[in-house]
Amino acid sequence: MKTLCRDCFWTGDVRTPRCPTCGSPRTVFHAELGVLSMAHLDCDAFYASVEKRDDPSLRDRPVIIGGGRRGVVTTACYIARMSGARSAMPMYKALKLCPEAVVIKPDFAKYKAASRHIMDKLSALTPLVQPLSLDEAWIDLSGTERLHGAPPAVMLAKLQAQIEAEIRLTVSIGLAPNKFLAKIASELDKPRGFSAIGAAEAQSFLAGRPVSILPGVGPATVSSLEALGLRTVGDIAAADLKVLAKGLGQGGLRLHRLALGQDDRAVDPDQVRKTISAETTFNDDLFRREDLEDQLWPLCEKVARQARAGEVAGRVATLKLRTPDFRILTRRRTLPVPTQTARTLFQVARELLAGEPAGRSYRLIGAGLTDLVPAQGAADDFFAGDERRALKSETAIDALRGKFGAEAVVSGRSLKRR
Repeated sequence: MKTLCRDCFWTGDVRTPRCPTCGSPRTVFHAELGVLSMAHLDCDAFYASVEKRDDPSLRDRPVIIGGGRRGVVTTACYIARMSGARSAMPMYKALKLCPEAVVIKPDFAKYKAASRHIMDKLSALTPLVQPLSLDEAWIDLSGTERLHGAPPAVMLAKLQAQIEAEIRLTVSIGLAPNKFLAKIASELDKPRGFSAIGAAEAQSFLAGRPVSILPGVGPATVSSLEALGLRTVGDIAAADLKVLAKGLGQGGLRLHRLALGQDDRAVDPDQVRKTISAETTFNDDLFRREDLEDQLWPLCEKVARQARAGEVAGRVATLKLRTPDFRILTRRRTLPVPTQTARTLFQVARELLAGEPAGRSYRLIGAGLTDLVPAQGAADDFFAGDERRALKSETAIDALRGKFGAEAVVSGRSLKRR
């Protein structure tokens, strides 16, 4: 099988612009289509698409999901993107580019429900599903052809059609020999895309692309690579391994393998969440330390509740700040004992905040826990007495709030914000 019709699911071995059975132009051709089994599914403009699904009057209008004018864009629909609006863009800039956009505050409960419906359909195909977020996941369909009576490509095309018909959302699918290439493939033909990248073409396909396409390569790594004269993926593939190892350590060797199209990571359905965080954008910039701490405390409470609910604890506490010019500052501290309490997280985040220059203004503050570990036994260390006492107290508060509502127990610091 080298050709697949995405509408009637006809398969064949010759390339054809239209399906010989139903006449659809939505055919996919690839020499390795019948043997590829690693896929990446990515929902199209997910949050905005859910809002449009639930409110038909928004269908032909530009929609931006995000906070107030001082916030950032969470998702922009494809109509809004035609004007230049993009995810993570400051809201004021997005509205300047697309002043007619309808701005909607995120409704994560609604998005989580839609995500569960989609993930349930993935799990019906194979147990090897690894969600990356609410709107994307890796899927390994190796060995499922006998079970389903069709190659993975056919089952994925049927899945795509089912999601659109039953959940009324569209997704794009990338098919490849590994996770890295599958994720890239899913971005090639959005929205409603279905693309494949094979092992034989991987290196040539990647060669001319910027190094930023590689996972884990942010601005700092881009600068490090450019200092070594490496600007494209092809440059990394051709680079001397000793140069890469000297300049970037083991990370350089990992990037070299990716540049060759190699990725041996398996789909892990049980992969532990790596971070829990919460943040808030202020209506007006804040600079007084006390005001910033008042905003920080409820974020620490939220993060700690999520950690306890997920039965995980964090080894590293993080503080996030955004300056008025949108520069992001992130501060971290490794903890002597993993925590899942607001008390400990706030104490450390407060100390990190105290290390910042006095009088500097900020438009956003956030707190988080990273390097997560299972909570069981995390506080059994000899020095964890304070942590155990705080955990006992906050767990009791969780129970009260669960029984009588979120307002049943309110901290003094939270009352100051009212």
